[in-house]
Amino acid sequence: MPSHFHDGVSYDDVYYQVPDGLTLYARDYRGPSDDAPVVLCMHGLTRNSRDFEPLAPVLAQTHRVIVPEQRGRGNSEYDSDIQRYQPQTYVGDMMFLLDSLGITRCATVGTSMGGLMAMGMNALKPTLFSHVVLNDIGPVVAEAGLNRIKQYVGSASEFDNWEQAIDYTRRVNGAAFPNATEQDWRWFAQRICSERDGKVVLDYDVNLSKPMKADDAAAVPLDLWPLFDAMVGTPVLLVRGGISDLLDTETVAEMQLHHPALEYLEVPEVGHAPILNEAGVSEAISEFINR
Repeated sequence: MPSHFHDGVSYDDVYYQVPDGLTLYARDYRGPSDDAPVVLCMHGLTRNSRDFEPLAPVLAQTHRVIVPEQRGRGNSEYDSDIQRYQPQTYVGDMMFLLDSLGITRCATVGTSMGGLMAMGMNALKPTLFSHVVLNDIGPVVAEAGLNRIKQYVGSASEFDNWEQAIDYTRRVNGAAFPNATEQDWRWFAQRICSERDGKVVLDYDVNLSKPMKADDAAAVPLDLWPLFDAMVGTPVLLVRGGISDLLDTETVAEMQLHHPALEYLEVPEVGHAPILNEAGVSEAISEFINR
Protein backbone atom coordinates (compact mmCIF):
# COMPACT_ATOMS: atom_id res chain seq x y z
CA MET A 1 0.00 0.00 0.00
CA PRO A 2 1.98 3.05 -1.21
CA SER A 3 1.85 6.07 1.08
CA HIS A 4 1.12 9.59 -0.12
CA PHE A 5 1.28 12.94 1.64
CA HIS A 6 -1.32 15.68 1.48
CA ASP A 7 -1.20 18.82 3.65
CA GLY A 8 1.39 17.09 5.81
CA VAL A 9 -0.86 14.08 6.45
CA SER A 10 -0.12 10.68 4.93
CA TYR A 11 -2.59 8.22 3.49
CA ASP A 12 -2.31 4.70 2.09
CA ASP A 13 -3.87 3.32 -1.08
CA VAL A 14 -6.36 0.53 -0.40
CA TYR A 15 -7.57 -1.67 -3.25
CA TYR A 16 -10.19 -4.30 -2.53
CA GLN A 17 -12.33 -6.66 -4.59
CA VAL A 18 -16.07 -6.72 -3.97
CA PRO A 19 -18.12 -9.93 -4.42
CA ASP A 20 -19.17 -9.14 -8.02
CA GLY A 21 -15.49 -9.02 -9.02
CA LEU A 22 -14.80 -5.28 -9.36
CA THR A 23 -11.68 -3.85 -7.76
CA LEU A 24 -12.41 -0.64 -5.88
CA TYR A 25 -10.20 1.98 -4.25
CA ALA A 26 -10.08 3.98 -1.03
CA ARG A 27 -7.69 6.34 0.71
CA ASP A 28 -6.79 5.40 4.27
CA TYR A 29 -5.55 8.30 6.43
CA ARG A 30 -4.24 6.40 9.43
CA GLY A 31 -4.82 9.10 12.04
CA PRO A 32 -2.93 9.71 15.27
CA SER A 33 -2.81 6.13 16.61
CA ASP A 34 -3.56 2.52 15.73
CA ASP A 35 -6.69 2.57 17.89
CA ALA A 36 -8.01 5.95 16.69
CA PRO A 37 -11.76 6.12 16.02
CA VAL A 38 -12.79 5.94 12.35
CA VAL A 39 -14.67 8.31 10.09
CA LEU A 40 -15.91 7.22 6.66
CA CYS A 41 -16.17 10.03 4.06
CA MET A 42 -18.42 9.32 1.05
CA HIS A 43 -18.48 11.54 -2.03
CA GLY A 44 -21.28 12.62 -4.36
CA LEU A 45 -22.57 11.21 -7.64
CA THR A 46 -19.73 12.03 -10.04
CA ARG A 47 -16.96 12.78 -7.58
CA ASN A 48 -14.04 10.94 -5.99
CA SER A 49 -11.77 10.88 -2.95
CA ARG A 50 -10.18 14.22 -3.85
CA ASP A 51 -13.40 15.92 -2.73
CA PHE A 52 -12.30 15.35 0.86
CA GLU A 53 -8.75 16.66 0.52
CA PRO A 54 -9.67 19.85 2.43
CA LEU A 55 -11.46 17.97 5.25
CA ALA A 56 -9.49 14.75 5.67
CA PRO A 57 -6.32 16.31 7.16
CA VAL A 58 -8.45 18.08 9.78
CA LEU A 59 -10.31 14.91 10.75
CA ALA A 60 -7.08 12.86 10.68
CA GLN A 61 -5.83 14.81 13.69
CA THR A 62 -8.19 12.73 15.83
CA HIS A 63 -9.53 9.95 13.56
CA ARG A 64 -8.52 7.35 11.04
CA VAL A 65 -10.18 8.63 7.85
CA ILE A 66 -11.38 6.21 5.16
CA VAL A 67 -12.25 7.91 1.84
CA PRO A 68 -13.54 5.42 -0.76
CA GLU A 69 -14.18 5.99 -4.43
CA GLN A 70 -17.40 4.39 -5.63
CA ARG A 71 -17.35 2.04 -8.59
CA GLY A 72 -16.98 3.93 -11.84
CA ARG A 73 -15.16 6.84 -10.20
CA GLY A 74 -11.51 7.76 -9.82
CA ASN A 75 -9.24 4.76 -9.25
CA SER A 76 -12.14 2.34 -8.79
CA GLU A 77 -12.89 0.00 -11.67
CA TYR A 78 -15.66 0.90 -14.08
CA ASP A 79 -18.63 -1.48 -14.16
CA SER A 80 -19.49 -3.20 -17.44
CA ASP A 81 -23.03 -3.75 -16.09
CA ILE A 82 -24.29 -0.17 -15.87
CA GLN A 83 -27.46 -1.26 -14.07
CA ARG A 84 -25.29 -1.77 -11.01
CA TYR A 85 -24.71 2.00 -10.85
CA GLN A 86 -27.39 2.26 -8.17
CA PRO A 87 -27.38 3.49 -4.54
CA GLN A 88 -28.08 0.02 -3.16
CA THR A 89 -24.99 -1.34 -4.94
CA TYR A 90 -22.80 1.41 -3.50
CA VAL A 91 -24.18 0.74 -0.02
CA GLY A 92 -23.26 -2.93 -0.39
CA ASP A 93 -19.76 -1.97 -1.53
CA MET A 94 -19.30 0.23 1.54
CA MET A 95 -20.51 -2.41 3.96
CA PHE A 96 -18.09 -4.87 2.36
CA LEU A 97 -15.20 -2.38 2.65
CA LEU A 98 -15.84 -1.76 6.33
CA ASP A 99 -16.16 -5.49 7.00
CA SER A 100 -12.89 -6.17 5.16
CA LEU A 101 -11.13 -3.54 7.30
CA GLY A 102 -12.66 -4.91 10.51
CA ILE A 103 -14.53 -1.67 11.21
CA THR A 104 -17.77 -2.21 13.12
CA ARG A 105 -18.43 1.36 14.27
CA CYS A 106 -17.47 4.73 12.84
CA ALA A 107 -18.61 8.26 12.15
CA THR A 108 -19.51 9.24 8.59
CA VAL A 109 -19.55 12.34 6.42
CA GLY A 110 -21.70 11.97 3.31
CA THR A 111 -21.90 14.58 0.56
CA SER A 112 -25.04 14.45 -1.58
CA MET A 113 -25.26 10.82 -2.80
CA GLY A 114 -22.85 9.90 -0.01
CA GLY A 115 -25.42 11.18 2.48
CA LEU A 116 -28.13 9.05 0.89
CA MET A 117 -25.79 6.08 1.23
CA ALA A 118 -25.25 6.90 4.91
CA MET A 119 -29.00 6.71 5.46
CA GLY A 120 -29.15 3.33 3.73
CA MET A 121 -26.19 1.94 5.64
CA ASN A 122 -27.66 3.07 8.94
CA ALA A 123 -30.92 1.31 8.12
CA LEU A 124 -29.04 -1.91 7.37
CA LYS A 125 -26.88 -1.68 10.51
CA PRO A 126 -28.26 0.76 13.10
CA THR A 127 -25.25 0.31 15.39
CA LEU A 128 -22.72 1.24 12.67
CA PHE A 129 -22.55 5.04 12.93
CA SER A 130 -21.64 7.00 16.02
CA HIS A 131 -22.21 10.34 14.23
CA VAL A 132 -23.61 11.24 10.82
CA VAL A 133 -22.81 14.42 8.87
CA LEU A 134 -25.13 15.00 5.90
CA ASN A 135 -23.67 17.49 3.44
CA ASP A 136 -26.44 19.22 1.50
CA ILE A 137 -28.79 16.27 1.26
CA GLY A 138 -32.02 15.18 2.90
CA PRO A 139 -34.96 12.81 2.45
CA VAL A 140 -36.44 15.07 -0.25
CA VAL A 141 -34.27 15.99 -3.22
CA ALA A 142 -35.50 19.20 -4.81
CA GLU A 143 -36.58 18.70 -8.42
CA ALA A 144 -34.67 21.73 -9.71
CA GLY A 145 -31.38 20.37 -8.42
CA LEU A 146 -32.03 16.84 -9.63
CA ASN A 147 -32.89 18.09 -13.12
CA ARG A 148 -29.72 20.20 -13.21
CA ILE A 149 -27.62 17.18 -12.30
CA LYS A 150 -29.28 15.06 -15.00
CA GLN A 151 -28.43 17.70 -17.58
CA TYR A 152 -24.71 17.85 -16.87
CA VAL A 153 -23.90 14.25 -15.90
CA GLY A 154 -22.55 12.51 -18.97
CA SER A 155 -22.80 15.67 -21.10
CA ALA A 156 -19.02 15.86 -21.56
CA SER A 157 -16.16 13.48 -20.93
CA GLU A 158 -12.86 14.84 -22.21
CA PHE A 159 -11.09 18.09 -23.00
CA ASP A 160 -8.03 19.01 -25.06
CA ASN A 161 -6.38 20.86 -22.17
CA TRP A 162 -6.86 22.05 -18.60
CA GLU A 163 -8.20 25.44 -19.69
CA GLN A 164 -11.15 23.74 -21.41
CA ALA A 165 -11.72 21.61 -18.31
CA ILE A 166 -11.68 24.71 -16.10
CA ASP A 167 -14.16 26.46 -18.39
CA TYR A 168 -16.48 23.43 -18.21
CA THR A 169 -16.18 23.29 -14.43
CA ARG A 170 -17.05 26.97 -14.12
CA ARG A 171 -19.98 26.68 -16.53
CA VAL A 172 -21.54 23.71 -14.73
CA ASN A 173 -20.92 24.92 -11.15
CA GLY A 174 -20.82 28.70 -11.46
CA ALA A 175 -24.27 29.34 -10.01
CA ALA A 176 -23.40 27.31 -6.90
CA PHE A 177 -20.14 29.14 -6.20
CA PRO A 178 -20.67 32.81 -7.17
CA ASN A 179 -17.62 33.98 -5.22
CA ALA A 180 -15.12 31.42 -6.57
CA THR A 181 -11.82 32.78 -7.84
CA GLU A 182 -9.88 31.67 -10.90
CA GLN A 183 -7.64 29.60 -8.63
CA ASP A 184 -10.72 28.03 -7.02
CA TRP A 185 -11.95 26.90 -10.44
CA ARG A 186 -8.55 25.47 -11.33
CA TRP A 187 -8.46 23.55 -8.07
CA PHE A 188 -12.08 22.41 -8.61
CA ALA A 189 -11.24 21.10 -12.10
CA GLN A 190 -8.23 19.22 -10.71
CA ARG A 191 -10.52 17.48 -8.21
CA ILE A 192 -12.98 16.23 -10.83
CA CYS A 193 -10.63 15.59 -13.79
CA SER A 194 -7.42 13.71 -14.51
CA GLU A 195 -5.01 13.33 -17.41
CA ARG A 196 -5.24 10.21 -19.56
CA ASP A 197 -3.71 9.52 -22.98
CA GLY A 198 -2.92 13.16 -23.62
CA LYS A 199 -6.42 14.35 -22.74
CA VAL A 200 -7.99 15.86 -19.64
CA VAL A 201 -10.97 13.68 -18.74
CA LEU A 202 -13.75 13.76 -16.20
CA ASP A 203 -12.82 11.20 -13.58
CA TYR A 204 -15.94 9.06 -13.79
CA ASP A 205 -17.64 6.60 -16.12
CA VAL A 206 -20.09 8.63 -18.23
CA ASN A 207 -22.30 5.51 -18.37
CA LEU A 208 -23.24 5.95 -14.72
CA SER A 209 -25.69 8.64 -15.86
CA LYS A 210 -27.76 6.22 -17.95
CA PRO A 211 -29.67 4.42 -15.15
CA MET A 212 -30.55 7.69 -13.38
CA LYS A 213 -31.76 9.32 -16.60
CA ALA A 214 -34.00 6.31 -17.25
CA ASP A 215 -35.34 6.11 -13.70
CA ASP A 216 -35.13 8.67 -10.87
CA ALA A 217 -34.92 5.84 -8.32
CA ALA A 218 -31.47 4.98 -9.70
CA ALA A 219 -30.27 8.34 -8.36
CA VAL A 220 -32.58 8.87 -5.39
CA PRO A 221 -34.68 6.12 -3.76
CA LEU A 222 -38.34 7.09 -3.89
CA ASP A 223 -39.20 7.40 -0.17
CA LEU A 224 -36.31 8.32 2.07
CA TRP A 225 -38.21 9.48 5.14
CA PRO A 226 -38.20 6.01 6.76
CA LEU A 227 -34.41 5.89 6.34
CA PHE A 228 -34.01 9.35 7.82
CA ASP A 229 -36.36 8.54 10.69
CA ALA A 230 -34.20 5.51 11.51
CA MET A 231 -31.43 7.95 12.46
CA VAL A 232 -33.41 9.69 15.20
CA GLY A 233 -31.32 7.98 17.89
CA THR A 234 -28.03 8.95 16.19
CA PRO A 235 -26.33 12.36 16.43
CA VAL A 236 -26.78 14.06 13.03
CA LEU A 237 -25.24 17.28 11.75
CA LEU A 238 -26.88 18.71 8.63
CA VAL A 239 -24.72 21.04 6.51
CA ARG A 240 -26.56 23.04 3.84
CA GLY A 241 -25.36 25.43 1.21
CA GLY A 242 -27.28 28.67 1.70
CA ILE A 243 -28.24 28.83 -1.99
CA SER A 244 -28.56 25.06 -2.55
CA ASP A 245 -30.98 23.95 -5.26
CA LEU A 246 -30.96 20.32 -4.05
CA LEU A 247 -31.89 20.76 -0.38
CA ASP A 248 -34.57 23.39 0.24
CA THR A 249 -35.39 25.11 3.52
CA GLU A 250 -38.81 23.43 3.72
CA THR A 251 -37.12 20.03 3.81
CA VAL A 252 -34.68 21.25 6.46
CA ALA A 253 -37.61 22.38 8.64
CA GLU A 254 -39.30 18.99 8.21
CA MET A 255 -36.07 17.20 9.08
CA GLN A 256 -35.82 19.23 12.28
CA LEU A 257 -39.35 18.16 13.21
CA HIS A 258 -38.55 14.49 12.58
CA HIS A 259 -35.18 14.64 14.38
CA PRO A 260 -35.49 17.25 17.18
CA ALA A 261 -31.81 16.86 18.16
CA LEU A 262 -30.63 17.53 14.59
CA GLU A 263 -27.78 20.05 14.48
CA TYR A 264 -27.77 22.46 11.57
CA LEU A 265 -25.01 24.44 9.88
CA GLU A 266 -25.76 26.70 6.91
CA VAL A 267 -22.89 27.80 4.69
CA PRO A 268 -23.72 31.23 3.21
CA GLU A 269 -23.37 32.10 -0.49
CA VAL A 270 -22.66 28.50 -1.51
CA GLY A 271 -24.90 26.13 -3.44
CA HIS A 272 -24.76 22.37 -3.89
CA ALA A 273 -22.64 21.20 -2.30
CA PRO A 274 -20.39 22.94 0.25
CA ILE A 275 -16.76 21.97 -0.31
CA LEU A 276 -16.28 21.83 3.49
CA ASN A 277 -13.28 24.13 3.36
CA GLU A 278 -15.45 27.20 3.98
CA ALA A 279 -14.67 29.27 7.07
CA GLY A 280 -15.28 27.28 10.24
CA VAL A 281 -16.96 24.29 8.55
CA SER A 282 -14.25 21.63 8.89
CA GLU A 283 -13.70 22.70 12.50
CA ALA A 284 -17.44 22.38 13.21
CA ILE A 285 -17.51 18.88 11.70
CA SER A 286 -14.44 17.84 13.70
CA GLU A 287 -15.92 19.19 16.92
CA PHE A 288 -19.20 17.36 16.23
CA ILE A 289 -17.68 13.93 15.59
CA ASN A 290 -15.37 14.25 18.59
CA ARG A 291 -18.19 14.57 21.11
